[in-house]
Formats: sequence, C-alpha cells, structure tokens
Amino acid sequence: MAYSPGDLHKSRPVGRRAREEYAVRKPITKQSQGEETWDDPLVAEIRPVVREAIEEALAKELTATLGAKWYDRVVERRGYRNGSEERELGTPLGRISVEVPRARLIGEDGRESEWRSGKLPRHSRRLRGIDKAVLSIYLSGTNQRRIQAALRPLLKGLPLSKSSVSRLVSRLQVEREAWMERKLSEEKVSIAYLDGFVVKVRRDGRVVRNPVLVVIGVREGGEKILLAMSMAGGETSEAWRQILEDLARRGLTAPVLAVIDGSTGLGAAVEAVWSGTEVQRCVVHKLRNLLAHAPHHAKESVREDFHAIIYAKSGAQAQVAYERFVARWRKRCEAVARSLEEGGSELLTFYRFPEEMWKCLRTTNVIERVHGEMRRRVKTQAALPNEEAVLNLVYGLFVAGVVRLRRLDGWRKIAKVMDVAKKHAA
Repeated sequence: MAYSPGDLHKSRPVGRRAREEYAVRKPITKQSQGEETWDDPLVAEIRPVVREAIEEALAKELTATLGAKWYDRVVERRGYRNGSEERELGTPLGRISVEVPRARLIGEDGRESEWRSGKLPRHSRRLRGIDKAVLSIYLSGTNQRRIQAALRPLLKGLPLSKSSVSRLVSRLQVEREAWMERKLSEEKVSIAYLDGFVVKVRRDGRVVRNPVLVVIGVREGGEKILLAMSMAGGETSEAWRQILEDLARRGLTAPVLAVIDGSTGLGAAVEAVWSGTEVQRCVVHKLRNLLAHAPHHAKESVREDFHAIIYAKSGAQAQVAYERFVARWRKRCEAVARSLEEGGSELLTFYRFPEEMWKCLRTTNVIERVHGEMRRRVKTQAALPNEEAVLNLVYGLFVAGVVRLRRLDGWRKIAKVMDVAKKHAA
C-alpha cells in the first residue's frame, strides 16, 4: 500500500506531534538580564547623585595633583587637563556611567606622563567594595556562576568572568607575600596559639596530605590576629622552629603563654626559641589521646574523670583530680594513665591565669575554627592545586572577613598578666 506525505503526517500520534511542534516553535532560552527588573524607584533617584559625587571626588583629586584649578595661572602648576573619558563603573547601586578626567603631568625633568587616579585605578570596572564582596563570597565556598547570580542586581550588565574572579584571587598572593615579611616589633602579643591541620594539596605531580602550620596571637586589647602560617612536610621540630625564628627575626617578642597541641616537635621548638614562655597543652587533643588508649567500655569513665581535672574550680582541686585520675587508671588501664602523665603539669597551666580566661586558654579551638572554614571551602575539590593556593586561601579567609575571631574572654586582665610575667622574668 502506498502512502502519501500527508498520510505519514496524519499517522503520527497527537501527543508526539504536539511535543515536536512545541520544541520547534518555543525553544527554551535563558531570560536575559535586561528583562529582569531589579531596579528600585528610590535607587533610580539616588544614582545620578552618586555619579555626581564620584565625578566630584575625581575632579578634586586631579586639582590637588595639578596644584591648580580650571584656568588658574600659577607657577606651581604640575600639568594640564586633557578632556575626559566615559567609563562604566559597577557600584553598590548598580552600573553607573561616569566622566573620568584626563590630564598630562609634567615631571621635574620636563617629561610628560598621563595622570592616573589613585581612587579609581586604570581598568577598574567595579568599586573596591564590590570586589571585596565578590572575593568574600568566593572564599566562603561559592563558584563563579553562583557569585554572578547573587550579585546580578549590583553588576547589572557588567561581566564577571572566571578570569575576573581569578585576578581578584591572584591579588591575595601579592598581599600575602608582603604580609609575611611585615615587621612585628610594634605587635604586643601576650598569648599565642600554635597548631597545624592537614589539607590535600598537589605536590610534585601527586596529591598528598600536608599540614598547614598556623600561629595566632592575642594582643593586649584581646584581639586575635593571624601571625604566621606555613606549609610543611610534617609537624617536625625543625618546621616549627623555622616559623618561630622567623617571627623573632621580624621583631615579635616571646609571648607570656603558648597554647599548643601535643606535637613533640612543637613543644621542643617552643622550648628552644621561647624558653621563658609558659606552655598550655590543648586539653581537647589530650582527651582524644586518652580515649584512643582506653577500651570501648571505659571511654565514658575516662571522659568524666578527665573533665573533673579541666573543669575544677581551682588549680588545687584540679591537681587533686589529676592525682586521683592517675591512681585510678594505673590499676584499670596503664596506657591511659601514662598518656595523662605525658601531658603533665602543662595541662594545668591555664589555672595560673585569671578565671575569666580559662575557657579560651585550655584549647587550640581558635585554630580549629580556621580549619573548619578550610574544610567547608574545599569540600567539593579533590585537592588544592599547589602550596601557594593553600596559603592564599588561609590568608584570604582572614582579610575577606570570612573568619572572624572574637576577642579573648577576660581580655581586660591581660595587662595585669603581662606585668606579673615581667616581674617574674626580672
């Protein structure tokens, strides 16, 4: 039987024909940014005022640089205006077109050069606040596509490519390298937290797990600051000693107290470089060691007895609880008792400080906070590409405000602690 083209068309199922015609006549396309109405009537009224303010600020900057206003005839004139150019600038109120003045500067040798604004650098397409917001969102663990979607009301047509985000991140390395060489003689650090955490990084063509060694200091005003960081092959005494010696080279005086984990290498480095510094061993690390040596059925009893030591109301009561722990567990599990004795009196150092500080001085949780942010940031990545990327990320978490460290409890008594330490040293 012969079929005509019309018969073939009629033989198709209605549902299938409807779907095919829909696919051809109404292709699926993404809605363009121009179709979205993000603008607010009030913002639309304010935007021209913002443009005038930006142009006025640039004009004042140029006048100060030239040393003369429009049409002024002065001997001290250092150049001449040369028209203006229009630029699209991303601001917190969206995209704004501004007139950027141009000028020719005359140097002392008579050579001319083009004036560059310090407030609005060349090729800058966004205000620095926008760049900081982009960097903060990126460091919080968001990719470029989601950043662009989140900031679409602010960008409004300004491109934000992967290379743009990469350039913002690359600036961190320049800033970090300068930060790692800064002088520390003016920093009055009374307490230092030292610990390391492991990250996956690609080194020599392979993905390996290497520690990042971090030092956080506490100023006299209670503010916690990042002092140093380094990638190392392991938490060895030599690796930690290099960090501490570098801090001393840049002018940092030894703190009154160093809060450290149970690393043997770290303890030896602190004793060698900061010989007069008291040491507090992290009680969280020690509890993990105790539980690792205890049989499963006795873990809860070990935890309760250890808490009696670190949550005592005074140093004297803590010492009694310490001796009771050793006597009890030497009979029940010798390995647990030996593990506690390995920490010794360094587990109780925090009792010699004001009670308001005890909670903050007995652990290195402040560095665990940084580690938690690192894990959240890189959880979707198999490994970071190189060592520089790891250090840039740690530094960026601080400068972008992703990691905010609260002031030390009892900080008002830090000055008193420093005075007592100085008298003790004398």
